[in-house]
Parts: sequence; structure tokens; C-alpha cells
Amino acid sequence: MYSLYYAPGYSSMAPHMVLRLIGCPFECVPVDLARGEHQGASFLALNPLGRIPVLQDGTLALTEAAAICLHLADKHPGAGLVPPIGSAQRADVYRWLFYLSNTLQAEMFCWFYPDRHADDAAAVAGVKAHAETRIAGMFDHLAAHLVQGGPYLCGKDLSVADPFLLMLAYWALDMQRPARAVPRLGPYLERLTQLPAIAAAFEAEGLARPWF
Repeated sequence: MYSLYYAPGYSSMAPHMVLRLIGCPFECVPVDLARGEHQGASFLALNPLGRIPVLQDGTLALTEAAAICLHLADKHPGAGLVPPIGSAQRADVYRWLFYLSNTLQAEMFCWFYPDRHADDAAAVAGVKAHAETRIAGMFDHLAAHLVQGGPYLCGKDLSVADPFLLMLAYWALDMQRPARAVPRLGPYLERLTQLPAIAAAFEAEGLARPWF
């Protein structure tokens, strides 16, 4: 059985949704960040960087949310969350998952933690504002792609890229122009949260409604 080390609303959200979409046995192990449990010896033995998520799969302690999502999808091909290896459709899933993790998620960290990129208050505010502007453009890019291919990010079938985008969109709820306000993205997000497995993940993490 898998063990997912998580904190509600954090980067563990996407792997949590994938586990529920697959329908395999697993347990969620809460990590209390406020109490510093992610810096304790037992957790650092799993991830020396002290970050969540971590998926324990037998002797494997796997970190990085996108890697966990792909690993789970590969181990459970019957769930249909990744197309066959070597196919153009699978390459498209790679493209969008890495865009989300390497580009959009990285920009969102600039928005959440602008003080890591500047020293004085005015500069910190500028970093945050510019990050939000770039994020808005990325949401527009994703919405335009949905118009072309939909109803899911990689076409007609749900893939691991969809819960990953849903997680990032949830993080943007407090932005001036959240993902839910972007044409095409809003209805797409609503459709995803209506899937029983995804709704169950949000409920299990205690995330207050409305989610979008």
C-alpha cells in the first residue's frame, strides 16, 4: 500500500487526486508544517530537503509531485491517466505536465514567496505584481489550448496533467484574476471537481467549499 505524506492544499494535492482517480489502496500521512514536522529526523530521512509531498512505495521514497503523478500512472495503466509509451499522445501529456510544473508552478512560487527574490518592501511588491501578471498570461495560454483540444488539457481523455492544473488553479484563488475567472478555464475546473474521486480528495483534505 502507498503512503502519501501530505499537507492540505500543498503540492501533495495532485498526487492525492491521482491516487483517488486510480482507486488503489493508500494512506495519507499528515505532515504538520506549522509544528515543523517536515524538518524532523523521520521526515528528513524520506526527503532530505524537508518538502512535501513524499510517496512511499515499498522501499522507494519518491519526491516531486509531477514525478509521483507519472510514477503512479505508469504503475496503474488501467486507470488511463497516461497514454501508451512512445505515442504522440503521451508526449503531449509530458509537454503539459512539465509546462505546469516547470513554468506555471515556478512562477506561482514567486507570487507566494516574493521576499525570496527581493529585499526591500517596494521590490518585494514588484516581484509579486509581475509574477501575477505572468501567471495571468499563462492561464490565458492554457485556456486557448483548451478551446483547441479539450475537454481535458491533453484532449478527449483525462490525464495526470489535469489534477496538476487543478491544484495550481486552486492556489490562485486569491489572485485578482483567478483561474476560475478565465473563460474556458472556469467551466473546465468545475467539471474536474465534479468527478467523485477529485471531490473526495478535496473533502479529505478539509478544503472549504466553494473550491472554485
